[in-house]
This record gives sequence, structure tokens and C-alpha cells, in this order.
Amino acid sequence: MKAYIISIGDELLLGQTVNTNASLIGEKLSNLNIDVTKISVIGDDASVIRDEFNNAWINSDIVLVTGGLGPTHDDVTRNCVVKFFKTNLSLNEDVLKDIIELFAKWEREITDINKDQANVPEIAEVIRNNKGTAPGYWIEKDDKIFVVMPGVPYEMEEMMNSFVIPKILEMGLDKQGLVRRLILNTTGIPESHLFERLGDLEEILGEAKLAFLPNQYGVKLRITVKGEDEETVNNNLIEVEQKIRAKAGRFIFGKNHETLENVVGKLLEKRDLTISVAESCTGGSLANHLTNVSGSSKYFDRGVVSYSNASKVEILKVDEDVIIEHGAVSREVAMQMAEGVRSTSGTDIGVSTTGIMGPTGATTDKPVGLVYIGYCDEKVCTARKVVFGGDRLLNKQRTVQAALDLVRRQVLGISLDD
Repeated sequence: MKAYIISIGDELLLGQTVNTNASLIGEKLSNLNIDVTKISVIGDDASVIRDEFNNAWINSDIVLVTGGLGPTHDDVTRNCVVKFFKTNLSLNEDVLKDIIELFAKWEREITDINKDQANVPEIAEVIRNNKGTAPGYWIEKDDKIFVVMPGVPYEMEEMMNSFVIPKILEMGLDKQGLVRRLILNTTGIPESHLFERLGDLEEILGEAKLAFLPNQYGVKLRITVKGEDEETVNNNLIEVEQKIRAKAGRFIFGKNHETLENVVGKLLEKRDLTISVAESCTGGSLANHLTNVSGSSKYFDRGVVSYSNASKVEILKVDEDVIIEHGAVSREVAMQMAEGVRSTSGTDIGVSTTGIMGPTGATTDKPVGLVYIGYCDEKVCTARKVVFGGDRLLNKQRTVQAALDLVRRQVLGISLDD
């Protein structure tokens, strides 16, 4: 089965909004062994939209469209669907009820243009929107499928999960041989070093495939296994995973969509450990990531942003003479910051960050991207030196990831040597 994804919206073409919808839809379809043959991005122009509908309809078995279903004048997708399928609009009472209830929940007065969103193409089976006002459409014609969903990412994702994917499974459209994928998330090792560490890929993979997907946080390893029956495919996937873990296990922190802050949070909660952080160069980003996890109050106590040297001395009790001798960006200061926040908070673990994010602030012996991450618990007080590049925001992101990975390794007893 061939799929064609169309993303509609001027904001996508102008670069004002990142097209996360297409990547999510593509991933979900590929997991069902449905081939995505094309992804197109077009603006809010009715004639362009109808032309793209026609092209997609001719060249694919299932078309998935996102965007342009809002209540304003520039949301033209619904009318384009009506004209393309030569159908009419009719009021759907269930959708109208959904919209009325949603506005009551928001304690807002409903408008006529929002009520108008309950008028849907007669040819369509409605996909009800549990997150917003615009319904989606599922249309079947000429042994093909045409799906239309809102462009708001969380609304679209809800429709994919609750309606579109179950519908595809119910119709058996995925039964064209089994494909299973697993992503192993790594951090703290460059792509080339990871490749070398794995060694002979043919011995590891057999008939499976492996893709290296680097990003600012690390490298994702995507394993793909195909087969005819569930048991064989799953066994092969597990075998490949185990072989990769045997070579690079210390760098693998999670699977698929797991984030490092989630993994660290589960570790801390499981072991009944508490943590506090003292941040200089990351400006609160580490605390932000830790508290992105629901339930983080069970293990996260506090975050201190001690940006100036004076605040390091006053709040964290860093020795002023140590700052003078070694500089604020040093192993010694990072350790004292970590111990200081641990001591003042009474937590099991204290973590600190101090570095030169750039583009200014470098010295002869301390380049932009130099970072020290401190870690202290009841048994050990240490600091890890890392050196990143010249991009300030990227350096902050990578420092947070490195700090979280340091906590993971220390709690699990994994060596920091490589």
C-alpha cells in the first residue's frame, strides 16, 4: 500500500512552523508496513490544494492531509475536499455537540464560525476531535482512502492514535508482511565512534537493517526487521538488540521515544533518591528538563541558578579563593557547587554545571564549549570535563544531556572512562 502525505499551511512554507505532523504520520505508517511515497508541503491556496489532491489521489492508495480546517478565512481545506469529491456539506449533530461542550468547558462564548465547523462533507465518515473544534474526515472511494485531519499537532496525533491507525488495522491494510522497528537511544558517543564500536554489522544484523540517526543529543540506532510471522520477527529484533547492547550498552539509555530525563527520573524514583541542581552556564535548563517529567516532585527538590561568582559564594558556599585560583569554569568549582546544593537542600545527589557557552568568554586555555559537570552523593564527589562546539544554545542543550547522563551512569555504576 502506497501513502501520500500532504501538509497544508503558509506557515510551513515560510518556516514559521516546523512540520512535525508529516514525520509523525510517516513513522506511524511505516510501522504498519505502509510505504510513504511522497510528502508534500503546500500553502493555503485553493487551486494548489485541489491540484495536489488530484496528484496524490492518482499516485497512491491512501492520502493523509493535515491543516486548513480551522474556522478562519484562510482555512480552505474543507471546501477543497467538497469540490474535489463533488459532494456537499451537512450538519453533523455529534460534532456540534462536541464543539458546544468544549466551549462550555473553556467557559467561553461559542461563535457562529465555530458552529460552522460542524458542517462536514456528506461523503465523509467523521473523525471526532477530542482536543479541539475541527473534526477530521475519513473518505473511502474507488478502493482508495482519503483522510483529512487538523494541523494542530496534538489534535492530529490524537486522531491518528484513536481512529486512523485502528481503522487501518481493522481493514487489514497492514497485512502485507510484518515489519518491526526498534530505536535504541544513545548519548555520549559520536556517530563514527559508535560505528567503530559495533564492528562487523553483518554479523550483528543478519537480514535486519540498521540506521544511524544523529541529533544534538546523541545517536539513535533504528533497527528494522521484516518477516512473515510475529514470533520470528520479534525474536530476530531481540537478538539484534542484544548484540548491539553487548557492544555499546553503556551508551544506550532508552528505547524509541524515551527521553533521558524520563529514564533518570525512573531510576531516582525506583531507588528512592532525591536530587538538587546548581546551574551556571545552563541557566535553569537542567532543572527544566528534570521537571518536565510528571511526578518529578518525588525526587527533585530544587534548582539554583548561580550565574555570578558572587552567587556561587553566597548561595552555594563555594570558596572564593578557589574561584580566584582556578576560575569559575573549573573542576574544583563544579564539585563545590554540586556539594553546596546537595548540602543546603539535604538531597541524596547534587549536580552542577559551569562552562563557557560562547560565542564570547573564551580564554587561551579555556575555549568556547568547555564545560564541567559536578556530581556529589554520600560516597563520591567528582566532576566531568566535556568540550562542545561554538553554538551557544546547542552547547546548553548538550550540557543538560551530559549532566543527565552523568547522573544515570553514577546511579547505575557505569564507568565514566569512555
